[in-house]
Amino acid sequence: MQIHTASTHWNRDGNDLPEGRYGTSHVWAFDGGATIPASASPHVLKPPFSDPARVDPEEALVAAASSCHMLFYLFFAHREGYVVEDYRDDAEGIMERSEVGRMAITRIRLRPVIRYAGDGPDAETAAALHEKSHAACFIANSLKSDIEVVT
Repeated sequence: MQIHTASTHWNRDGNDLPEGRYGTSHVWAFDGGATIPASASPHVLKPPFSDPARVDPEEALVAAASSCHMLFYLFFAHREGYVVEDYRDDAEGIMERSEVGRMAITRIRLRPVIRYAGDGPDAETAAALHEKSHAACFIANSLKSDIEVVT
């Protein structure tokens, strides 16, 4: 068993707004020392209640799914003898009403563009590497949302 931790801290200082309302700016802190400024999504709460310059939980979820998939893809591609030179994914999460009527990230669409040093895999092999990566990804295995890889 592994335990992964994150610390979330919000305080009223700097979040006070008129009429007793408050902003949602806060900070995520991780055990390695990294801190990330976070906020509610501006799609959910308009500024000044949110801060579009900060990472929101929905973006973080999409980034976690994308990152996890990429890490497994790099591992499996390396194991098959391919040298990945560059991996870029402009992923997106689609928030809509779920089948039970609740707002949720119902789909995550990954769009990896991969450049190899030397010969890369053919389309069928690349698709198999993506399938293997998806099946191994801890984040994908933890979510109810569909995760689609578009190459």
